[in-house]
Formats: sequence, C-alpha cells, structure tokens
Amino acid sequence: MTLSLKNVYLHNIILMKYINSEVTMNKFNAALLQTKVCDSKDKNIDNAVKLIEKVSAEGADIAVLPEMFCCPYDNSYFKVFGEEEGGAAYMAVSNAAKESGIYVVAGTIPELKGDRVYNTSYVFDRNGKQKAKHRKIHLFDIDIKGGQYFKESDTLTPGENVTVFDTEFCKIGLAVCYDIRFPELSRLIVNEGAEIIIVPGAFNMTTGPVHWELTFRARALDNQVYTIGVAPARDLESSYHSYGNSLVASPWGNVVNRMDEKEGYIIQEIDLDYVKKVRNELPLLKHIRNDVYSLKKIL
Repeated sequence: MTLSLKNVYLHNIILMKYINSEVTMNKFNAALLQTKVCDSKDKNIDNAVKLIEKVSAEGADIAVLPEMFCCPYDNSYFKVFGEEEGGAAYMAVSNAAKESGIYVVAGTIPELKGDRVYNTSYVFDRNGKQKAKHRKIHLFDIDIKGGQYFKESDTLTPGENVTVFDTEFCKIGLAVCYDIRFPELSRLIVNEGAEIIIVPGAFNMTTGPVHWELTFRARALDNQVYTIGVAPARDLESSYHSYGNSLVASPWGNVVNRMDEKEGYIIQEIDLDYVKKVRNELPLLKHIRNDVYSLKKIL
C-alpha cells in the first residue's frame, strides 16, 4: 500500500505524540478552535477538520471545537442541521481525530433521537473512537429587556448525566455553555477526579462581556482546576451574536490565554503539576465540611 506524503507526515506526528506523552504526561497542549459558523453544514465541517489537522501539526494533544460548530445557533436550524449519532459531523470529526492522532472535543452537534433534539458534545480519542458524550443539562432560556432573547427549551431536550472521561494525562470533565453557570455541576465533576473542565459554549453580547471570563475564572478558582471555554467566532450578520473570546483559566483563577472575537485558534500548554501545587498549598477541596453540608449526584 502506498502512503501519501501527507499520511506519512501525520503518521510521524502521531508517533512523536505517543513518545512525548510517555515522557511528559504531566503537561500537554490544548487547542481552542474558535470557528466561524455559517449556514452551510458541509462548510462548517470542512473548516473544523482543516483546523484539527493544522493544530495537530503544531503539537496539540487535544483540540476543542465550539458549541454548535456545524450549525448556526438558532432554534430554526437545530432540527434541519441535526443528525443521529454517527452522522456526517460526528464521522468527520471522528476521522479527523484518528488521522491526526489527537483527542478532539467535537464542540456540540444537534443530536436527533426520535422526536427529540439534544445539544450534544462528543469526545473522540486518538484512534477516533468515541470516548465520552455529554448532553447539555441546563437549557439556556433568557429574556433580557432591551437585550438578548433566546429559549433553547423551545426546541431542545436537556441531558441528565455528569460527564468525566479518562486520558493518559488526567481525568477531564465536560459541560456545555450554560452548564458552567451552575457550580454544583462543576463540583460533581471534580468530585469524580477531574483536573480540567472543558466547555464548548456560546455566550452572547449581552451576557458575554460581563459573565464569560468571570464564570470561567470562578469555576476554576472554586474547584482548583483548569477551565477551557471555546466559543464560535462573532458574526454580526447571524441571528445570534457570539461573544467569542475563547479562553483558558488556571487553578489559581487567572486567565492564562484568551482570544478576541475573530475566527482563529490558540494552543495552550496545560501543566498538571500546577494543579497539584495549588491544591497542596491551598487545600480547599480537603477543607470541605461533609459533616455540615453535602452534594450528591442523583442519576
């Protein structure tokens, strides 16, 4: 069988990732892909795949796409662009993860299940196999006088599972957009051993400027984890104006990397030794008073 130069190149990249991961599993590189979403599903998928390949070649170990990366964030599009598990967007990202040899958090995809639509995030491992699946638990319904109006509950069905998955680096928690506003969910994720919480999201121009950074810093500080928020690029010609500003917050609660509103990507080193350092020096999680209060997962 003859391999193309591209395949040989990608094979060598994958090999080096495995070699390096065995040596330095306390550090890895996360790529935040802030894609611009248009009204063509095929174009959105192609753009995502190209970016996954690009950041893999630049040393990313995991790539994260934004919420509804393949579909305009609008109730009228969710069923039209939606797909059952294993559909076009799902398979394209799965194949991209396999070809590139990296983990990929496939933002979210409108998942069709019978007569229901879920806002679903899939995670694929280096072999393109599904590693995790999270259906957005908290649906975003907002009605700000003179500002944003949107009701996900008009179309979407909420999920009901706390999602944490294993990697060779650490356990990683997964949530979607509005989920990050609920500290109880983040704490349940951390209670299951997560050192990072990844959140594909799409805050808008009403909530984003005030709440986006604040919320990710707060959850990072509360739980002494890295939080990673990845949003679509801003498009003022669309019906929903994403704030953008994809970012990484550290376990100390400060922002270590951040984008603006435009399409693009950043690659950030994640240092798990720093998580341990913060948790040892300020052992907040060990000081929880389970004899006074408690938090438990129902399902």
